[in-house]
Amino acid sequence: MPLLDMQNLSVRYEPKRSQPLTAVQDVSFSIRDGEFVGLIGESGSGKTTLGMALLRLLERPGRISDGKILFNGTDITHLAQDELRPTRWRDVSTVFQSSMNSLNPVTRVEAQFRDVIEYHTKLRGEAVTRRVRELFEMVIIDPKFVNAYPHELSGGMKQRVNLAMALAIEPRFVLLDEPTTGLDVVVQHEILENVRRLQREQGFAVLFISHDIGTVLSLSDRMLVMYAGRIVEEQRADSILRDPVHPYSKGLLGSYGDPRAETVQITYVPGRPPDLSQRPVGCNFAPRCPERIDRCVTDDPPLFRIGSARAACHVAALQRLGGHGAEEVGEPTRTFAGPQFVKTSEESKAALRGEVLLSVENVSKVFERRRGLKVHRVQAVQDVSFELRRGEVAALVGQSGSGKSTLASMITGVDTPTAGRIVFHGDGGAQEVAAFRGRHLRDYRSHVQMVFQDPYSSLNPAKTLGYVLSRPLANYHGIKGKAARERVLELLETVALNPPERYINRFAYELSGGQRQRVVIARALAVQPELIVADEPVSSLDVSIRAEILELLNKLVHDSNVGILYITHDLLSARMLSDEVIVLNHGRVVESGPSLEVIRNPKDAYTRRLLEAIPSPDTRSAPTK
Repeated sequence: MPLLDMQNLSVRYEPKRSQPLTAVQDVSFSIRDGEFVGLIGESGSGKTTLGMALLRLLERPGRISDGKILFNGTDITHLAQDELRPTRWRDVSTVFQSSMNSLNPVTRVEAQFRDVIEYHTKLRGEAVTRRVRELFEMVIIDPKFVNAYPHELSGGMKQRVNLAMALAIEPRFVLLDEPTTGLDVVVQHEILENVRRLQREQGFAVLFISHDIGTVLSLSDRMLVMYAGRIVEEQRADSILRDPVHPYSKGLLGSYGDPRAETVQITYVPGRPPDLSQRPVGCNFAPRCPERIDRCVTDDPPLFRIGSARAACHVAALQRLGGHGAEEVGEPTRTFAGPQFVKTSEESKAALRGEVLLSVENVSKVFERRRGLKVHRVQAVQDVSFELRRGEVAALVGQSGSGKSTLASMITGVDTPTAGRIVFHGDGGAQEVAAFRGRHLRDYRSHVQMVFQDPYSSLNPAKTLGYVLSRPLANYHGIKGKAARERVLELLETVALNPPERYINRFAYELSGGQRQRVVIARALAVQPELIVADEPVSSLDVSIRAEILELLNKLVHDSNVGILYITHDLLSARMLSDEVIVLNHGRVVESGPSLEVIRNPKDAYTRRLLEAIPSPDTRSAPTK
């Protein structure tokens, strides 16, 4: 008997002021004791809704409209909340994407563990303290931090604390919903290796929800691929890596590449998922599928049994199972024939050497923090030097806390160096950034624009895209009215939001994550800057969208001769976009040079560590069962 058995589950949202939609449709799967199952799909595919339904945590207007959920043989689909409460923590636990913010900020960590342990077990007093220390050691945190407040912990430590809390009562099943999204690759790698080790040692079952197929494949025994609220493929992780069946699975696998390769080729899935309130007739993936046939746009495919896999694909069924119509689809293919972004070693070597645009000269930054009467000095940046040229992309690479964002704030004039200087070689000649004040600082910022990490929080949800893009035109250049509208349409077209007339009156909440980031880039381009500082511009986006945004930035550099400082912790995206790489560790430059040279032949151990931490489908830690 499976530990978890989901049978024909559907979840429906019926909001009062908008169209009802079915977010999860007829989903069935099971998970055995001790099994590690990955659930992947783009944002909006229904993954988190499915997880919330599984835990019975759906909030109105969402509801389970059909099907049932069995846990250890008991139907929990319609149990009352007080009947479910003993099952949570004791049998079922979870770690959410935003759980770093779920710790009580005014309560010490040990006290928060104590609440959970004393409520669900008979442990008291010193026995609880010992248990908390054991849990900290289990997730590789020094037990001295048990009395810390959450704000005294790093992001990675907070997430490990949440993992320890989820395992405190030794549950049989753990749901991990995007538990490392937003963390740098090194911390992500450490946390997920820790999860896999603990899962093997303790034998609990896991459903790991993510949009990152490389991370999920490196850990899972079995994979579920979700698209538009349905499971479109189910297969063993080692098998789906070698032979994905559904075109969507092929597209997600194509979103990865080895940054050390001679040629890095990234394939992305074109188009966007459908509006679930207006599902297309036939296969939901058909409008985006390069392999579709006539049957795909008229008939909704069931989950066909194809060898050891299940896949909702007419083409795969015809190719692999035979039957009438097989001749019209040809031979099976492992390659997804979608758009590609390719970076060769020759392209990396042939980067143009334009005029120097920005000089960072021996820059250091020290912050002083007061605790009572004591003053603590924190060296955020130490003696950093580099140059950025026109028409060039320089990648500033390092994990969280390495000093990247501190450097960005000094380059944009938000902060000033403690020592050294930053010189901008703009149209007005060489000028030191720290000397800018008032109107001169305002003028400087029209030449230097930011693209932020989170496109969701950097756009005003109450304003149309036309308004958002016209504000910098009015503020910096006095362009208004018809001229501003024409320029806004040009900007939308530049970032491939076509036709632009369709987007100018839309709001940010009506766009996908990738579309929002395109608007953020368009806003940065509005004042025709000479330098763009892009701070982790793709880290919060789906893998299928990342290559699309990187390709757009690459095109902008070549078309407008703008310089880009690309801040990231990801050496794969740095290889795809940048000409130069500067590796920062604890505020110091540990390695720099042409991107191909640094990434293919790293000299510093820290650079090698960043490379090894890149999640890849080709490096699996899951055992074959």
